[in-house]
Amino acid sequence: MIINTQFLGNILLIVMLAVTLEATLGSSAAQACTRILWNNNKFAVVVGRTMDWPESTEPILTVFPRGIKRNGGLLGQTRVVTENPAQWTAKYGSLVTTVYGMGTADGLNEQGLGMHMLYLTATDFGPRDVRKPGVQAGLWGQYLLDNAATVKEAIALMAQIQPVMVAIDQMKATVHLAIEDASGDSAILEYINGNLVIHHGPEYRVMTNDPPYDQQLAFLKTWDFTNATRQTPLPGNVDPQDRFVRATYYQMMLPEPKTQQEAIAGILAIARNVSVPFGAPNNIPGSLYNTEYRTAIDLTNRRYFFELSHSPNVIWVDLDKLDLRDEAPVLILDPDNLELSGNVTTKFQQADKIPF
Repeated sequence: MIINTQFLGNILLIVMLAVTLEATLGSSAAQACTRILWNNNKFAVVVGRTMDWPESTEPILTVFPRGIKRNGGLLGQTRVVTENPAQWTAKYGSLVTTVYGMGTADGLNEQGLGMHMLYLTATDFGPRDVRKPGVQAGLWGQYLLDNAATVKEAIALMAQIQPVMVAIDQMKATVHLAIEDASGDSAILEYINGNLVIHHGPEYRVMTNDPPYDQQLAFLKTWDFTNATRQTPLPGNVDPQDRFVRATYYQMMLPEPKTQQEAIAGILAIARNVSVPFGAPNNIPGSLYNTEYRTAIDLTNRRYFFELSHSPNVIWVDLDKLDLRDEAPVLILDPDNLELSGNVTTKFQQADKIPF
């Protein structure tokens, strides 16, 4: 029997490289989510996102009325910010999708401020500065929805708090936020090397994951969509940079909507295009996950759409028809129900307890 030592050496090198990559990236490997904002049409400000994760995030649609008192130092029942945790009372009611019952991944408030939490491996909130009230990262977005009516107000609030890194099942909350409001204003909030980096302006319509936003914008400049045709080449894979370019291209091409149905259909069409299909190529273990669900929001008319990837139905909720008054009950709806379809505003049930 003849053994090809060079072949065995190559195999060993590949195995060692794979193990090294997995150990290096571990739970901080890049996830795949996308946010697309359509704020340059004449009908309404609409936004969509995909949520991609290795398992169910246990999404629950949740209605929070005004007046809820929150402790930003709690992750469930565990105190994770021991010194100077942020504490506040919600100024605005909101409709959100929760993650593991411990934080908010997506949603909008009654003023038309939208928020989307996406994964970013490079996130670094820096050493804890106890002079600033700390908010565990899963409640970072909810803090803004509770207290801000506009993107400008949300940005101003960032000077008053510090997000704090937490982990669920050894998965660190290395996240960044995209926010937008009913005027069409937009901002991307990232913590890089301990510093808050803000990209503020209506032109920031698309966000994915790694690399940080500065690098995404630089990569986008290498593409020329002038006089685009059906033969214009586009990156077709599910890498975050590929999705950033593809979502930007198709957002530019959206036809002017005449109805809410057309506006939401346009956003969901792009969200589906940049979703990660079941069984998508994954060269680094743990680095890429299927799309769990998609959302779309009409910020002008405050309507929230939700679509589970394994469900044939799209459901929606009219925020203006919900009771958001102080002392109104917290309402919840589990979207993982094949009997749900269309308008589910009246299908919510009172929560046994406030999740956070």
